[in-house]
Amino acid sequence: MRKYHALPVTLLAALALTACQNGTGTKDEGAAHPDPASATVTATHPAGGEDSGKGTSGATGTQPTKGDTAAKGGKASQGDKAAKGTTATRVSCNGSNTTVTAQPVRRPLNHMLLTVKNTGSKMCDLTYYPVLRLDEMQWVPQPIKDSKPQAVTTLAPGESGYAGLSLSAADGSGEWGTTGHKLTVGFHGRTPNSDGGPSALPALPAKGVYYDSTLTVTYWLRDMDDALTY
Repeated sequence: MRKYHALPVTLLAALALTACQNGTGTKDEGAAHPDPASATVTATHPAGGEDSGKGTSGATGTQPTKGDTAAKGGKASQGDKAAKGTTATRVSCNGSNTTVTAQPVRRPLNHMLLTVKNTGSKMCDLTYYPVLRLDEMQWVPQPIKDSKPQAVTTLAPGESGYAGLSLSAADGSGEWGTTGHKLTVGFHGRTPNSDGGPSALPALPAKGVYYDSTLTVTYWLRDMDDALTY
């Protein structure tokens, strides 16, 4: 039996404050890349400066990850641009300095892709994994451990990061299947379960997003194909 965890108090409060009706989603049987025909809608951002993040901008910690050479003064393994930015000059990615979109894909089946684009003027860190809430769900979809990257996913201005959602069991073994119409994406801060700043509210496709008790999400990754591998 899958165990579910209650939303951390700080994140649940952030999600509740920012949640609004943004449209609807879809059960898609779907593509290692987003379907060009599918609707892509930019997330709604709460009020705030482009690089605001509820006190996370000045944080100096880094996401503790296995093999994270950046924490020891070495170069980050996720791109030259990420390696150039020190923690002191980076901020947390969140709903105030990014745009977030949610797209169904044709392959793998029952998957959806989250894309986060850095629209701010500073490099930002996507720490850990998305904190998801569909409609008024009271449990947090857990991350796929095998998708954990070797270093924090850091985005230069204009760059994008990704996360893949496995919405439901392909063999129908999931429980409590339902269709969601509203998605809230929360962000971790520099430490697990800390508040990373404003949430994002990407609109969902018109049919609604079908999900069940097997809903899981990858960690934030730099590569779209990697995000849809799990």
